Amino acid sequence: MAKITHNNFLDTVDEVITNATKAGVLHLHAEGSGLNGRKIKVNGIESFHFGTTGYLGLEQDQRLKNAAIDAIQKYGTQFPLSKTYISHPLYAELEEKIEAIYNNPILITKNSTLGHIAVIPTAVRDEDAVILDHQVHWSVQNAAQFLKIRGIPVSLIRHNSMDMLEDRIKRLSGKVKKIWYMADGVYSMYGDYAPIEDLISLCEKYPQLHLYFDDVHGMSWKGHNGSGYVMEVLKELPEKILLFGTLSKTFGASGAVLVCPDRKLFRKIKNFGGPLTFSAQLEPSAVAAASASANIHLSTEIYSLQKALQLRINYFNELLSKTNMPLISKNDSPVFYIGTGLPATGYNFVKRMLDEGFFVNLGLFPAVPVKNTGVRITISCHNELEDIKALVNALEYHYEKALNATNNTLERVGKAFNINVKPTTIKEKSDSNISVTYAESIENIDTDLWNKLLGSQNMLNKNGLQFLEKCFSHNDQKEHNWNFHYFIINDQKDDPILATFLTSGLWKNDMLAPESVSKAIEQDRESNPYAMTTKVLSMGCLFTEGSHLYLDHKHSQSEEAIKELLLRIEALGERLRTGMCVLRDFKKSTALAEVFQKEGYIPVSMPDSCVINNLDWNSEEEFLETLSSRSRKHFRKEVLPFEDKFHISILDSPTPEKIDTYHELYKNVKSKNFGLNTFTYPKKVFQNMASDKNWEFIELKLQKENQIVGVMFCYKNKEGIYVPNLIGMDYDYAREYQVYRQLLYQTIKRAKNLNLQKIDLGFSASFEKRKFGATIIEKQAFIQTSDNFLLEQLDMMRNEIS
Repeated sequence: MAKITHNNFLDTVDEVITNATKAGVLHLHAEGSGLNGRKIKVNGIESFHFGTTGYLGLEQDQRLKNAAIDAIQKYGTQFPLSKTYISHPLYAELEEKIEAIYNNPILITKNSTLGHIAVIPTAVRDEDAVILDHQVHWSVQNAAQFLKIRGIPVSLIRHNSMDMLEDRIKRLSGKVKKIWYMADGVYSMYGDYAPIEDLISLCEKYPQLHLYFDDVHGMSWKGHNGSGYVMEVLKELPEKILLFGTLSKTFGASGAVLVCPDRKLFRKIKNFGGPLTFSAQLEPSAVAAASASANIHLSTEIYSLQKALQLRINYFNELLSKTNMPLISKNDSPVFYIGTGLPATGYNFVKRMLDEGFFVNLGLFPAVPVKNTGVRITISCHNELEDIKALVNALEYHYEKALNATNNTLERVGKAFNINVKPTTIKEKSDSNISVTYAESIENIDTDLWNKLLGSQNMLNKNGLQFLEKCFSHNDQKEHNWNFHYFIINDQKDDPILATFLTSGLWKNDMLAPESVSKAIEQDRESNPYAMTTKVLSMGCLFTEGSHLYLDHKHSQSEEAIKELLLRIEALGERLRTGMCVLRDFKKSTALAEVFQKEGYIPVSMPDSCVINNLDWNSEEEFLETLSSRSRKHFRKEVLPFEDKFHISILDSPTPEKIDTYHELYKNVKSKNFGLNTFTYPKKVFQNMASDKNWEFIELKLQKENQIVGVMFCYKNKEGIYVPNLIGMDYDYAREYQVYRQLLYQTIKRAKNLNLQKIDLGFSASFEKRKFGATIIEKQAFIQTSDNFLLEQLDMMRNEIS
């Protein structure tokens, strides 16, 4: 199945951001000859600015501007030297002021991203471990990746899950010296807080636990002297805590600040902290502006600014409480998130607000789960109360319009975020003239219609699906029981527009991961067979590949039919309580990609599919002529010389004893194939093959040893498709006698002898299959998860192993 790799992740993010850019809501440019903080000009429209992270508005304070200008005149635009050698004349004064704000030793860094890269690898020792809140800022997660090179364990827990954190601490406590938990003070998307009191309690219970906070979104608008949210809660900073604040954002200047109560550790970080040593220091203008801001923070004026901001925050909260809009996290921070669920709704909503003259931010994957798209609104001292009132009026008006325009509902948004919502007056469209047939068995679907639409694909005809339903029901182990779900969507003339089937069942999470990750997880499964597994609703099933969707693309209602299917899948997933939905086996660059993404699915690459369409030959020499010259050489060297080593049999009904042998050979291959890491199929599947006239077995027996060393399990689709679905081999002989290649060749010969038109060779081993004339088809899937934790956990394991 689909593989999450670094390149794949980049491609996925690229597609998501590209779609949002096409929708006109990202990669925008501010216009005009100046900025004042209250308004910003975008696309020729003068908009009220509700997207800044300068919450107190200090970036427009004249004192900071004057200080920066004066510094440039006196000291130039930059001081291009590392601070390890010498700091420019303004640095010492700023450091003294920032230390007074925190009443602790501090280090100033170029920005928080470089700061984390400097501090984390220095503070965390080889004998330590790191646990990350999975919503901690990307800059922290990125810096933590450097630790894995040194073999330091780095893992994720779900957002603010103290139970999961404590469990992880217990598991690590006897293996490491210090355990660092890294989190944000104020989280940048939803504006919610870290549970600091609970974390301090854990520190007291487990002395190994140390805390690392990124509080850049809590800076200035909260805390004594604007020291931030974390300091507001703690008052004093214990030695076991490292704290990052910022001189950017609300502070109004540039740079970031590390607060380190442990003076010995402080010295080590200062003496060698990566970018602290080898990067240029802050420009004189930035240091001067920060120093001017520090003067404000050290005066009583900071509390007046905090109070002014809090007045605006409270007013916005009050107005929002009188609306139906789903505020995802209600608190007193200046960050607000209104959920839209579907990306399509988020795009539409943000675009409407921009056109109305209100600049707000779009929250989308990977910053949030794809189905948790929404609008992030920030409040600052630049915003007047009448601006906020106008904003709420516009939000309330356009939110309903955006839902209707994208066939979304408030109830669906509530389910996506797992929050209660007020009853809505928004109604789903009722003028649709399409009809939906749903069944939970192929027996309840018209045979001729189904076979006409999907029967020529792989083993998707009625006989094949009857076989699968029989095999994957009433089994002892839960992973071997699948539920089947069939959909056919017709127009008002009862002509089919769409047909597909899905299965729900237990998957290994690492089926989306590289082989190295699967191998590591399988070690955990030796004691816990269901470690890292999820109930998944998937188009098709794990036994089939190819096109699982029939769609009449030329039909005027094709897109409507797709969206109706996705609604039905969403409802089905809720009923079955699945953790992931997978739409799979689409060709790369499918025309449906944009529709799927707007409806909350992200694209991921799959292994290539391999098919042989050319069986128009009548002899071995004619077959060779269909191959490339290099493949012909390969065939004559690696395949043909070994054919007479085997006794080759085609069996329709093997004996129970042979089925036992075949099953063991299959398990040999399965135990080595982590590229498609599924659960091992039970013997019942193979027993059913032996009694089903649509299945046959290509057996390779070494003549010299009289030993069965290979078997191909093949389905004969009456529509002219040969499907070698599974393979079994004895690895004691596989390499010496080229068993795999011989099985491929005998499969091709058998399909030709049966006068079939196509061979579905399936996924994996595409390099080998290409040598036999297979056409390689790039495939992709589209997945939707309830949150990003699963994907981020696997990606972190991939990085650690690589």
